[in-house]
Amino acid sequence: MTEFESMGLKPELLSSLKSIGFNSPTEVQQEAIPIALQGKDIVVRAKTGTGKTGAFLIPIINSIKKEDYNAALIIVPTRELALQVSDVAKKLSADAGLGVVTVYGGASINVQVSELRRRVNIIVGTPGRLIDLIKRGELRTDSIRFLVMDEADIMFEMGFIEDVEWIISKVPKQRQTMLFSATMPSTIVSIAKRHMGDSVKISVGKEEEVTVSTISHFYAIANGRIKLSTLLSYINQYKPRKAIIFSATQRGADLIYALLKHNGFDVTLMHGGLTQAKREYSLSDFRKGTQFLIATNVAARGLDITDVSDVINYDVSEDPAVYVHRVGRSARMGAEGRAFSIISTRDRYVVEEIENFAKIKMQKLELDTESYKDAENIEGIGMPMRSERGGFRGGQGARRFGSSSFHGGGSRGYDNRRHGPGGYSSNFNSGSYPNRRQSSEGRTGNFGGNRFGRNRGHGGFGRSKRRFFGSQN
Repeated sequence: MTEFESMGLKPELLSSLKSIGFNSPTEVQQEAIPIALQGKDIVVRAKTGTGKTGAFLIPIINSIKKEDYNAALIIVPTRELALQVSDVAKKLSADAGLGVVTVYGGASINVQVSELRRRVNIIVGTPGRLIDLIKRGELRTDSIRFLVMDEADIMFEMGFIEDVEWIISKVPKQRQTMLFSATMPSTIVSIAKRHMGDSVKISVGKEEEVTVSTISHFYAIANGRIKLSTLLSYINQYKPRKAIIFSATQRGADLIYALLKHNGFDVTLMHGGLTQAKREYSLSDFRKGTQFLIATNVAARGLDITDVSDVINYDVSEDPAVYVHRVGRSARMGAEGRAFSIISTRDRYVVEEIENFAKIKMQKLELDTESYKDAENIEGIGMPMRSERGGFRGGQGARRFGSSSFHGGGSRGYDNRRHGPGGYSSNFNSGSYPNRRQSSEGRTGNFGGNRFGRNRGHGGFGRSKRRFFGSQN
């Protein structure tokens, strides 16, 4: 008898668990599932990557029948997490014949309404879209028996606390509520007290243990364009099996995507500047085997991709909590993982802040960047341009940054405009950055190291006063 079988789960659920490779419960599942099966409210603090999704889906699916329409509502902070949770829910409920619908902003509400009208059992959604559907009368909440708040801390960090409380007010008081969070700040505690009554508190791992213990943490010091050769050096020396690379900006992500593509790596891209369809396609590609996913913070929390070996911070965040959220993408479900950060000389203090916050030790790497100097020029690369359909196009045309010309070879480019004399002379061949008139007072930024204009008005690709140019999601 397996550990799942000893929990008294239905045969059809056990069959689904076996078919998707859930052979034995994780620690959080061992703690939470038996209590949830008793119908008790639970508040669970567990680190990212410990199997929290299964900890709430398994008792829900075990407890509802096909005729229990709109029985479970699962609130998550992001579209990507909604899709991930829904995917697991569909697999776990396949043999039970339950219906699952995913609702989130950025996609057709009419399609989602049509799916809701088919009388589904489990609804997974983001706060804004859930509120919209409830107000329209398309999402009936009077039959909801199970309410889940997943990744609660990040949900409230994103400013959804009032939205979540409004949704809770529309759900029957006679229900089972489950709250899952990687951390337990006072906001989460007060929410639990107001809406959950006599809940059972479950804590997995030590309170001060912010990151999973199986992650090894490394960093290298690099400035400007040397970050590009540092990235290639790490990849070629440590050979990540499957990695997420985080950039602070969308255009930084575009640059890294083009660099790795040019060097023959299997790579995909996901950030807020792409259409939802493209983001879903990229995430699907990564799950199916693409080696590198280049992303902004849009993917930094909640995605359950179990075979990620490395998380690479091309741009390290000043906030140690963001570091923790990012590196939580590796070492999923007890596996080993690596986290590598490229840190500028002026940001060296961040190493100590991360170490103190996460109770870890980061090891400095001395990488051979000389062998990859060509990466700093990025010769001959046509940067990806986001089209209306979310695909990529190369750039064209020539532009001048100071004394340097930028060239590209794609099918369509941006208008050519002249930049001030603060430009950096290089042979960076690309046609995808937006052309903006820069100040003549160029300064070196952390984005590829080129001298762009000081961050006034238009900003620059470099940082000034610790702010990045461009969208950061």
